[in-house]
Amino acid sequence: MGMVGGGPGSFIGRVHYMAAILDGQIDLVCGSFSSDPKKSKITGEEYFLPPERVYDTYQDMIAEEAKLPTGERMDFVCIVTPNHVHFEPAKLAMETGFNVVCDKPLALDADEAEVMVRIKEETNRIFALTHTYSGYPMVKEARKLIQDGELGYIRKVVVEYPQGWLSEPLEKTDHVQASWRGDPKRSGKTCCVGDIGTHAFHLAEYVTGLRVESLMADLSTLVPGRVLDDDANMLLHFDNGARGVLYASQISAGEENAVKLRAYGEKGGIEWNQMEPNTLVIKWQSKPMEVRRTGTGFVSNIAKYNTRVPAGHPEGYIEAFANIYRNAATCMQHLIEGTDPPVEATDFPTIYDGLRGMQFVDKAVESSGSRSWVDL
Repeated sequence: MGMVGGGPGSFIGRVHYMAAILDGQIDLVCGSFSSDPKKSKITGEEYFLPPERVYDTYQDMIAEEAKLPTGERMDFVCIVTPNHVHFEPAKLAMETGFNVVCDKPLALDADEAEVMVRIKEETNRIFALTHTYSGYPMVKEARKLIQDGELGYIRKVVVEYPQGWLSEPLEKTDHVQASWRGDPKRSGKTCCVGDIGTHAFHLAEYVTGLRVESLMADLSTLVPGRVLDDDANMLLHFDNGARGVLYASQISAGEENAVKLRAYGEKGGIEWNQMEPNTLVIKWQSKPMEVRRTGTGFVSNIAKYNTRVPAGHPEGYIEAFANIYRNAATCMQHLIEGTDPPVEATDFPTIYDGLRGMQFVDKAVESSGSRSWVDL
């Protein structure tokens, strides 16, 4: 892979790198890590890349890599930049014949996302989006449980993503991660909803297999002087008639990344907590509560496929990230060979999930501004 972004001060670039190389299918062979060529070269040295494969711009990287013979050039572009620099590298990569793995959200706005989808369909490239939480084995177990109808008709979905790191106005300091998230030109029309609300939204739809058809959103900016939202509360209506609640916050002081999903059907409910990711709790209506654990023999084949170590050895954030990379890489290899990948490998977030997320952001902003229900 070749990486765009991820230079000095980047958190997510290093996470992408660790996840990509975990299973031995992917090598980082080149990069344009910063808009500052000097910083890009520093990062290239940290990754032990040859100087000639560290490029001043992503345009140079894509153009020069395309000239190299197959087997030597990169096979896909990994985009780990702030939101406003997702569209152009992804567009150029696909048009030049490269596959793409992109950090979420997909783009700066829904208009960009729609263009990206059209280009993906025209070029027939693979496009993976790193909605990390869908990569956990017990999230996949929950999804399979609901798919198989074990909970019956789903009636209620509650998803939350509280953080506390923006309880103070860090964007007014030299804090790299906060500065671009608080800037509408780089983050888009939202901060909280685009940054973590999209994760919660995707998780709810991915696990339940349902689609949100309308929502009522209350977006707030609770830290004085902040430009974009830092807290969001929403009511959701799903396409099967189920009702839902989504809560995303970056000013819930003391919280880390406390992602939690609960879904309730006729026969029982499931509960999964990202900070205890190896455990899926099933609360049955007519029998004792059940606990399923990663790595045991009592889970589905899809959960086993996305598990690497024996029971009792925690699999976490990097491994969930790596499941997306491994599955996408498997599909890329089969695309190169002209064969069909195993169905398990096709289970990763795609550009269509990204478009859905951008539409969700737009509708959340619209609803909050009009103080009304809107269709999604």
